[in-house]
Amino acid sequence: MDVVKAAQLSGRTLEKVVVHPLVLLSIVDHYNRVARDTRKRVVGVLLGTSSRGVVDVTNSYAVPFEEDDKDPRIWFLDHNYHESMFSMFKRINAKEHVVGWYSTGPKLKENDLDVHALFTNYVPNPVLVIIDVQPKELGIPTKAYYAVEEVKENATQKSQKVFVHVPSEIAAHEVEEIGVEHLLRDVKDTTISTLATEVSSKLAALKGLDARLTEIRGYLDLVIEGKLPLNHEILYHLQMCLICSPIST
Repeated sequence: MDVVKAAQLSGRTLEKVVVHPLVLLSIVDHYNRVARDTRKRVVGVLLGTSSRGVVDVTNSYAVPFEEDDKDPRIWFLDHNYHESMFSMFKRINAKEHVVGWYSTGPKLKENDLDVHALFTNYVPNPVLVIIDVQPKELGIPTKAYYAVEEVKENATQKSQKVFVHVPSEIAAHEVEEIGVEHLLRDVKDTTISTLATEVSSKLAALKGLDARLTEIRGYLDLVIEGKLPLNHEILYHLQMCLICSPIST
């Protein structure tokens, strides 16, 4: 699929797409659950904010997606599921809105413009962020694009949508950085412990988690009963904790 320079195009240009690390972790988890050890890709929705040419991607969620390997014109994205999920996310954090969609590509596909067109029903100028979940080289594993009308030199030629590459970067708030550091520390920790120590550690952690969950439930019950005011920031952080929690099988 052709990607052209912004100078050849008409329409508003974006300057940068900022992706937060928790979004990357969520997308990698989505891929591992659905498409690991296959040639399939996964697709989902990006949430965040957009201001002065910069799109800040702070959240995401997976959506059911299927496509025909032989005929790229045949694909399905469950937009009803997306609308239901977004309605739920909006209740948790009203500041975040749909800014685009993601794909694990790992490159642009022939039908991406068609999928992109679907998201224009939810945001005027969506971005597409392709995440390479199995990078072979060091560097940022994201590539961002948006679509605009290509300007034809011949006025009789019909204009068409094309993707434009936009710079992307990984950035995080201080709270996110601390959380990611702890996650990476756990992954890289190769210390050998005895079984008894491991069990004791896990038991203590579970007891602490149970106490925190009881406290959270008590708070939510008070909010539901109207005894405490609704605080979107607290609900947002609770949601992020749930997203980052490992899935048990």
